[in-house]
Amino acid sequence: MADSNEMTINLVVLGRTQTGKSAAGNSLLGSSDFESHRSPSSVTTCCSLGHSCRISGIIRRNGCELALCIRVLDTPSYPHSALSKEQVRDTVSSALAHHFGEEGLHLALLVLRADLPLCPDESDHAIQFLQELLGPTWKDFTAVLLTHADKAEEAGFSEEAYLHSASSTLLSLLSSVQHKYIFLDNQKSIIKEERAIVLRKLLNFIRQNKYRVLLLKHSKE
Repeated sequence: MADSNEMTINLVVLGRTQTGKSAAGNSLLGSSDFESHRSPSSVTTCCSLGHSCRISGIIRRNGCELALCIRVLDTPSYPHSALSKEQVRDTVSSALAHHFGEEGLHLALLVLRADLPLCPDESDHAIQFLQELLGPTWKDFTAVLLTHADKAEEAGFSEEAYLHSASSTLLSLLSSVQHKYIFLDNQKSIIKEERAIVLRKLLNFIRQNKYRVLLLKHSKE
């Protein structure tokens, strides 16, 4: 927290190429800080930190409204079309320690596409990557962001129907992170009201975790 009238939450977005990871970061920030477009290769090659403006009307404490500030760390995808797993892991780990080493990380957002099935191998790789980055308590500090939710809706799936039809792999992953998930349509600019709903959900996840932060340090080789 910067002062008694302000709360800052620190987030990192993680995921595969073309899941809408950078676009999701932009939606959370209410900006276009991160480069995001369709490409036959991975777009993001280094970590980048984005900051939101002070956001009002989202959170209150002791009867008083607080200004909310969002910091989002965008990261290279894993798997990556040009970087090895070790390069991505070391790059992200170093950036997490550099940007959030003192204040701590509130949530890692694992970005998955709602319009594509989650296969066991993909889930296993994502979990292993999260464990290596965040350590043994990764489940407490991870939420799933299901992007391209408009595609699932166009196919006739409400959120409830989608989860009822989802693969056991996805359901197992959601269960492991205590059902912390959010559906997001980041194919179009998110409107102010939708953004407020998403941010309130993220704050609720953080509240459920008793406002704990994950302290990340540079690894010593």
